[in-house]
Amino acid sequence: MSDHPQKRVLFTTQKAFASRLILATLTGRPIRITRIRPSSPTNLGVAPHEISLLRLLEAVTNGSMIEVSMTGTTVDYRPGLITGSTQGLGANRGVIRHEVPAACTRGVSYFLIPLCLLAPFSKSPINVLFSGPGVITSATPAGDLSVDSVRTAILPLFAKFGILKDIELRILRRSNPGSRGKGGAGEVQLVFGHQVRLPKTLHLLNPGRIKRIRGVAYCTGVPASNNARMIEAARGILNPIGVDIYVFSDVSSAPHIPSNDKANPSGKTKTGIGFGLSLVAESSTGCLYSADVASPPSGGAPPEDIGQQCAHQLLESVAAGGAVSIAAVPTILTLMSMSSEDVGRVQLGKDVLSADHIIDLARDMKALGLSPWGFRETSTGQENDIVVSVVGKGVGNVGRKIA
Repeated sequence: MSDHPQKRVLFTTQKAFASRLILATLTGRPIRITRIRPSSPTNLGVAPHEISLLRLLEAVTNGSMIEVSMTGTTVDYRPGLITGSTQGLGANRGVIRHEVPAACTRGVSYFLIPLCLLAPFSKSPINVLFSGPGVITSATPAGDLSVDSVRTAILPLFAKFGILKDIELRILRRSNPGSRGKGGAGEVQLVFGHQVRLPKTLHLLNPGRIKRIRGVAYCTGVPASNNARMIEAARGILNPIGVDIYVFSDVSSAPHIPSNDKANPSGKTKTGIGFGLSLVAESSTGCLYSADVASPPSGGAPPEDIGQQCAHQLLESVAAGGAVSIAAVPTILTLMSMSSEDVGRVQLGKDVLSADHIIDLARDMKALGLSPWGFRETSTGQENDIVVSVVGKGVGNVGRKIA
């Protein structure tokens, strides 16, 4: 990161808000995001989950400057040094406690995945405990992954970059989206203790064949039979594939939050009630494909539908081609861009690469000074796949360099 003042990179709208903040932090480039929900009559400006993310970035960095306009439609962000859970800089006994507000409608993976991208480049290990009435550990209607999918389908990919030690993601209390999709009162802790100077260059060109499927069926505050019904429905679709399948069942009681009832000030009410299924398929070459479905906050979806929908989603993820699931592509491409100054290659499905959020990621990376991507056809003759070449920036971990 340069010590010289740099010109702000300008972005518009709230699209890819988290991704832009993380890329700015990794590259050390100041950014300005304008026109954030400028015409919304009820949710003008930055949303509660976006404010919470800004506070999290402030906690794990030192010297960051964040300015939000009076209307909340403009955010100026000048990143500082990624310090992690350093004592005296937001951490208490090596742990940062981050409370998510009750109005949050995004899953905790909205915070976990960006934090995992920052953690390898931190000056010291990152240990963050997510708590509060807004923590949702399941998948959400907004498209967030469950914590189970982050643990089984995202974190293992860091090993391909030489980042594999002292990484742990603990689900201390499960929760689904509460009333109107807001809040859940779960609790999750991320411990990321492997910091590197530069990630290794990645070459991932052989998707292989699916050899096993693993998963977690979870329910919170509802009968355990819901898990068995989801698993049976998913197996009905996946068993004909003829691979090893095992789905773990996790049953939890519903979290309790204050009821805010004036007649009973000390009363509490249940929240985060629901169920869901997370599935991960692993290939013979170690490639991972994930699927994640949870019951809607409004209810009404039987467990059999959730199980079948998740199984079909997993098959679609595998059929999309490539060596990386669409949920993990932004993580892979970001780490490749931050690796050593060499050409990394990864095979992706054409449909995956043409997704809107992947195209937006490429544009944002170029705007922030990272290398543009190169493309070529696969040597194996797979017509639906393409090889993406990424030249690493070689910026690496400034914190480790000056420590």
